[in-house]
Amino acid sequence: MGRVARGGRETGPRVREVLVKIGIVICDRYRTCGGGKCFRAVRERAGAFGRYSSHEPLEVVGFSTCGGCPGGNVEYVPEEMIRNGAEAIHLATGVVVGYPPCPHLDDLVAFVERRYGVPVVVGTHPIPEKYRLVHRDLRSSGRLEAHPHLLASEEVRRAYD
Repeated sequence: MGRVARGGRETGPRVREVLVKIGIVICDRYRTCGGGKCFRAVRERAGAFGRYSSHEPLEVVGFSTCGGCPGGNVEYVPEEMIRNGAEAIHLATGVVVGYPPCPHLDDLVAFVERRYGVPVVVGTHPIPEKYRLVHRDLRSSGRLEAHPHLLASEEVRRAYD
């Protein structure tokens, strides 16, 4: 049966919306970050959130820091997020564009995926253009190139400056 509009007309098949729940872990260097770019990217389905359909509601069920190097909070924080329904854990874009980039990134991804059995997505919001420009001539430029879903267009990167 389809949806019924005012006046009793059927408007087509009902689309079942599936709520997707995620957790976000940020670098402890940015522990005072309010998450504005991450939450904006959730709304806009930009950066790493482009993997989720704009037709699916997306809910952030946890937002915490890694606890500082070497990332001790990842032993505990994902468990709480998963209890709240998280189906994936995002490591915020700051772990890639902070300087220096997170030296423990690969280990954090492997640990969380192995320990908790949920996918880990590197990144949240698109990389701001000002960070891309700084990194392009540094050894860390390879880290940015390894995550093309965060590079977006120049226009989008500038919008996240």
